[in-house]
Amino acid sequence: MPFYSAHDGTRLAYHESGDGDPLICLPGGPMQDSLYLGDLGGLSAHRRLVLLDPRGTGESGKPDDPATYRCDRLVDDVEALREHLGLDRMDVLGHSAGANLAVLYAARHPHRVARLLLVGPSTRAIGLEPTPQARLETARLRAGEPWFPEAFAALQEIQAGNATDETWAAVAPFMSGRWDEAAREFHELCERRRNDEAAAAYGAEGAYDPEATRAALAGFGAPVLLLAGELDLNTPPGLAAEYAALFPRAELVVQPGAGHSPWIDDAGPFAAALAAFLDGNASG
Repeated sequence: MPFYSAHDGTRLAYHESGDGDPLICLPGGPMQDSLYLGDLGGLSAHRRLVLLDPRGTGESGKPDDPATYRCDRLVDDVEALREHLGLDRMDVLGHSAGANLAVLYAARHPHRVARLLLVGPSTRAIGLEPTPQARLETARLRAGEPWFPEAFAALQEIQAGNATDETWAAVAPFMSGRWDEAAREFHELCERRRNDEAAAAYGAEGAYDPEATRAALAGFGAPVLLLAGELDLNTPPGLAAEYAALFPRAELVVQPGAGHSPWIDDAGPFAAALAAFLDGNASG
């Protein structure tokens, strides 16, 4: 298990699989370790995956100062990883809440990013949010599922401000392209591996400056891929298209039948889309 030292001395872990040029992978959660990313649907056959366990998760140490769990503070951990690996520039992938960290890193260190990949990205860092109507329309695509009536009613309760542990549990099937036993096991794995204390601090006041980040991304010259699941309530395809429009060189891929973690729903097309983007945007 490789480790490195953050700038504040916190001992951080990362996992590697595959061969070739490295792809730095930042997990979501927020503040979940990288175990759930697996090999990203077989992407390790194309690239060397470097999967970071954020501070306080997985094999990484806990910091002395819990305020360093804040997303903008974690940018320094990503930069320390680049320095540790001896890379002048690197390809960076962020999934879900990890996409917020990825874009904050790109905004602060644009010349260190060769390619940026955002999968099912959270949009908090750039100040976009899906409308309730967009979420409902995306949810209705699942109307033929046996669990739909209960899950849709729970979604409406959450949107009405009546969120409870029970309603959040009831909407879990919407996270996956197919709610089978494998999807349920994956969901339970993700729930167990999150550091809730760190998650509460991740998006705390001061973590994001959307106006400044959007301005920085407007001048970001590296190629960008946004991959959205067709059925993802967190980042519906329309919202992903708005996100892509913030970059000068962005490509949007919508994976049919996929939810929030598209490599779980259909690994082959997911890995093929990312590999094609990486191979087709070779840095000079």
